[in-house]
Amino acid sequence: MTGGSAREQRPGSRAGTTDASPIPFVALDRHHAPLMAELRGAFDRVVGASSFILGEEVERFEQEFATYCGAPDCIGVASGTAALTLALLAAGIGRGDEVIVPAHTFIASALGILHAGATPVFCDVEAATGLIDPASAASVVTDRTAAVIPVHLYGQVCDMDAIGSLADRHDLLILEDAAQAHGATWRGSRAGSLGAVAAFSFYPSKNLGALGDGGAICTRDPELAARARQLRHLGQRGKGEHVLAGFNERLDALQAALLRVKLPHLDGFNARRRQAASVYRGALEGEVGLLHERSESPCIYHLFPIRVADRRRLMDDLAAEGVACQVHYSPAVHEQPPFAGRRRDSADLEQATRWAREELSLPIFPELELAEAQRVAAACRAAVRARSSSLTV
Repeated sequence: MTGGSAREQRPGSRAGTTDASPIPFVALDRHHAPLMAELRGAFDRVVGASSFILGEEVERFEQEFATYCGAPDCIGVASGTAALTLALLAAGIGRGDEVIVPAHTFIASALGILHAGATPVFCDVEAATGLIDPASAASVVTDRTAAVIPVHLYGQVCDMDAIGSLADRHDLLILEDAAQAHGATWRGSRAGSLGAVAAFSFYPSKNLGALGDGGAICTRDPELAARARQLRHLGQRGKGEHVLAGFNERLDALQAALLRVKLPHLDGFNARRRQAASVYRGALEGEVGLLHERSESPCIYHLFPIRVADRRRLMDDLAAEGVACQVHYSPAVHEQPPFAGRRRDSADLEQATRWAREELSLPIFPELELAEAQRVAAACRAAVRARSSSLTV
């Protein structure tokens, strides 16, 4: 940490912050403050229209988000988990089918498969990126495999060339789990437009977050889109005409209106995340394990993961410096109780298991000041070096 008066204003710092101020993992209060007038306007618009379920706000958000992603169609749903589940069901995938999913991801990626009635089959991830390993995915394909879910973890898109080739060879549906990849690209094309269908979450801390739960399905298949719209709305094709055993998984009109306020700012939010990540990468290269960033997919850093052998000690050291951190994701999904009967030999999932054991996420959000990122990096570097020195004595 730098010296100087606690009242001294530093370049890149917010008025009122000092080096002693705690650094949160996420700061939604900072995120929403500049947008408050627009958010209140959206709230007033929805209340004034007395249209709270589906309707114009949802339809307009769906159109705007589909255009942003480069996808022909978007269906707003109640959560990211609902998006995964309904996308599979709308594609006709269910009981008797197997769906490949990486073992290093948020549990919802696999729960969506269970909820659809299909069987999750876990594959390993790449050591450098934590993203699905196409070779490992290929090794678990059977005659019952119907789909593969590449999870665009941390804000970086999976190797969609390799996944596309795998899907073509075995006639598999590609369902992108893009819950952490709003605005991320692969060779210039945005997540949400790279497979047959994609699932997004708008959980508040996402790169594009609602002020509550929300999600969306993007697809280029008009028949899948029509079924997804029916499934989210109690199976209705028209008023009182329930043609499917559907669900109540609609995106609220209020959340759609609030997301419409944020969507035009998304690229700017992502650019600021990358600026903070650049500070971390410059300061921590060679000190901790860093995410490999592919040139085909510049990472938009929903999370900033590092890898260390003694994660618990580093978390304690950073907490003592006022820095909040979190772990994503431990234990690995195949080790979670809902999947106890579906575990593969852990030797087959070596990298997923290592990521679960070593990963630690540093604070990152659009309003994280560069001075704060520098302070986090300095505290992290000092703690790692102190630990290394104690081990060599």
